Amino acid sequence: GARKMEDYGRFLALLASALLVGFVSVILSLVWVFHYREGLSWDGSPGEFNWHPVLIITGFVFIQGIAIIVYRLPWTWKCSKLLMKFIHAGLNTIAMILAIVSMVAVFEYHNAKNIPNMYSLHSWIGLTAVIFYSLQLFLGFAVFLLPFAPVHLRVALMPIHVYSGLTIFATVIATALMGITEKLIFALKNPAYSASPPEATLVNCLGLLLVIFGSLVLWMASRPHWKRPPAENAKILRPIGATPEGTEVESTMTNSSNADKPDLRSNNEAARKQNIKFDEAGQRSTM
Repeated sequence: GARKMEDYGRFLALLASALLVGFVSVILSLVWVFHYREGLSWDGSPGEFNWHPVLIITGFVFIQGIAIIVYRLPWTWKCSKLLMKFIHAGLNTIAMILAIVSMVAVFEYHNAKNIPNMYSLHSWIGLTAVIFYSLQLFLGFAVFLLPFAPVHLRVALMPIHVYSGLTIFATVIATALMGITEKLIFALKNPAYSASPPEATLVNCLGLLLVIFGSLVLWMASRPHWKRPPAENAKILRPIGATPEGTEVESTMTNSSNADKPDLRSNNEAARKQNIKFDEAGQRSTM
């Protein structure tokens, strides 16, 4: 009733805030490269390097963040779980492609200018994040999207998948902060970074927004009562000892505390009934 609507309103406010902060971050990255740097190009000039911050913020931060919370959108709970998986996988694939293109831009720029590659901590952690992200994407497709993996494997891997996804996302934001700090120190010579020119203020604010975006996404992803309710017929296939809410597979974060369970049930009863008919078709895949 009222509690559910209030909760829904709170969710929408957080979602709107996250979308706004993410969108403004992308805009600020563009203002940075077009107003203060040499814009965008693909010719070995600094304009080629500039694709790196723009595509990382757009893809690896913003789009990845949206991909993480896509199951949480309450108006999608009546969609089939399979459709939502495709959206989740699709957004992460786009983010992956943009991250790879942005890395190619840096390597090409470095090679054109005879700057050494892969010496900085930023580059080590960044490459590690990209490797783990691609592994996560591959395993996600193989285990959760394709219909071949047995239920017990999905049950075992889901908490690892969730933990890895959130950890990679947080690491990417940390790496972005290292990257923009490094770039400002290298690029701001006259006046220096320490003189706080307008560019420094702009990009420091961009870094703050990335932290805020990350914290909003992680909050939304970790609230048990905003989880997509499991389909009713998931119960039939429930492994012995699983929670009454549905299989552990469905449970994206740690189990909700006992305090949350009663209204989790009442809140989601209607959504759950709705789920039955939609989920029937994709259920083998959902499990």
